[in-house]
Amino acid sequence: MANPRERIAILESDAVTRESLQAALRGSGYEVASFATAHDGLDAIHASGADLVLLDSRLPDSSARETLATIRGSAATEELRVILLVGAGAEERAAGIDLGADDAISRPWESSELVARVRSQLRVRRAGAQLRDKMRLAEEGQQIAHTAFEALAVTEKMTSDAFTLDRRLKIGFGAVFALAAVMAIIYFVFARSAQKETQRANATIAKLEGGLMHQQDLIAEARKLRGQGGIDATSVPVGKDELKRQADELKSRMAAASSDDMATLQQQLRETNERLKRIEKEGSAAQSLIPMDVQSVCLLHVSVAFNQKDSGRRLRYAGLNPQGEPLQDSSGNPILTLEGRGPEVKLDIFGTGFLVGASGRVLTNRHVAEPWWKNDDIKELTGQGFQPQISSIRAYFPGDARAFHAEIQQVSQETDLATMRVDIQDLKRPVLSVDSSKAAATSGQAIVLMGYATGLAAILARTDEETAQQILTRGSGDVSQILDDLARRNLIRPLITQGHIGDVLPDKIVFDAQTTSGGSGGPLFNQQGKVIGVTYAVLKGFGGSNFGIPIRLSEPLLSH
Repeated sequence: MANPRERIAILESDAVTRESLQAALRGSGYEVASFATAHDGLDAIHASGADLVLLDSRLPDSSARETLATIRGSAATEELRVILLVGAGAEERAAGIDLGADDAISRPWESSELVARVRSQLRVRRAGAQLRDKMRLAEEGQQIAHTAFEALAVTEKMTSDAFTLDRRLKIGFGAVFALAAVMAIIYFVFARSAQKETQRANATIAKLEGGLMHQQDLIAEARKLRGQGGIDATSVPVGKDELKRQADELKSRMAAASSDDMATLQQQLRETNERLKRIEKEGSAAQSLIPMDVQSVCLLHVSVAFNQKDSGRRLRYAGLNPQGEPLQDSSGNPILTLEGRGPEVKLDIFGTGFLVGASGRVLTNRHVAEPWWKNDDIKELTGQGFQPQISSIRAYFPGDARAFHAEIQQVSQETDLATMRVDIQDLKRPVLSVDSSKAAATSGQAIVLMGYATGLAAILARTDEETAQQILTRGSGDVSQILDDLARRNLIRPLITQGHIGDVLPDKIVFDAQTTSGGSGGPLFNQQGKVIGVTYAVLKGFGGSNFGIPIRLSEPLLSH
């Protein structure tokens, strides 16, 4: 529920729009007042105050520029946040922000997005207010310290003037004074050191969480992926579109070519068509792999908590704000503590695994099973006295609504591989066939890759935006609840991409099948449907060269 002291003023000329805005904001717990003109709205804001204004850019009695200038020019409203309601298009939003608005949103808008933007601006305002309070307290502290030093100076002068006192009394007073000074210095150094350590831990957690998407970010990313299409289908093999373009271009050139050039162009067209047929044949072979093997490729959700090494206590958030988000310091970092009953700090990691043995044995990457392995950001927390610890591992298989408990079985000390034991209960899934021979991977070979690239965003993109918003809202930020809901809707399935091997090295396979974060641990298939590698490193975003570990390097793990 929103803080009842947060008040929102709506300056909107259209009565229907005013009503819908009021309903959405009051439903979120805010105190709302609406006005049809800038004159009435500004008078009310100056009289009773407001924390945020939704400002129509087309008010009849004042331009947006004039209203914003009035708001920004008054001391009473200098802390007020303003969201400008503009017409459709990015240019109008940019113009609104240039005028001095804190944010701008285009018509028509989604109520959930508008409320989220309001929450965001109010968080900024609260953070500013907290910073000003801290500055005020710091100034008061400086004044108190100044007064204390003045009192100390007077005391010292009185001591020096008291020459008639017994010498031992003077020595005793001096000793007490020296002891107090030493204790003050020790406390000051300790407090500063503890404050720096806390700030470092806060900043590190903020950096780690910066790689994780929050609700509106997930919605935006899912919308982008949904717009691109291909969420459920096998991707177009790399080079197919380019070869089609080349074939069309050769045909056009042949229509106007001389007899001397015709033979050369015909030969080039034959070669291009042959390559195109080969790629299409490879694509058909890949389609036959999908229904057989996709059921054995699981999504892994690894949750990592942090314990203090000395005390064993869990690292926690100091508390949550009314929107259910962690309280933040003046730098925007979450406030952490080892005390109280606040929510535990947990990092949610996504990866891919696949069945390689009976009784639920799953192969994946070591950096999925142990997310702190070779992770510099988590290493910063370790250096600050915190030990990462697996809180839970849950596996989700396509076509089953359950979350299966998993535990780390073995990790390789030589390469980025690990096995897990998943309690699959009565689940029946085939074990994937592997080809561990050195000749299993060759340059130019067509391959198929399966994995949960882009994690939650790609899964949410399989449903419409309204349903995705409902799932996230119902989950209230709990990733396990969100995944359980997605599994019940049969939306958890791996993405499937195709490509070719570019190079084969002793310890890695370089390929161009598209993948990204979350695809780590996914199986790399040849055209015979056998696993020849495990994805372990990807470049930022889709495309480019990605890397896999030859499946033969997993033999030491699988032989036990």
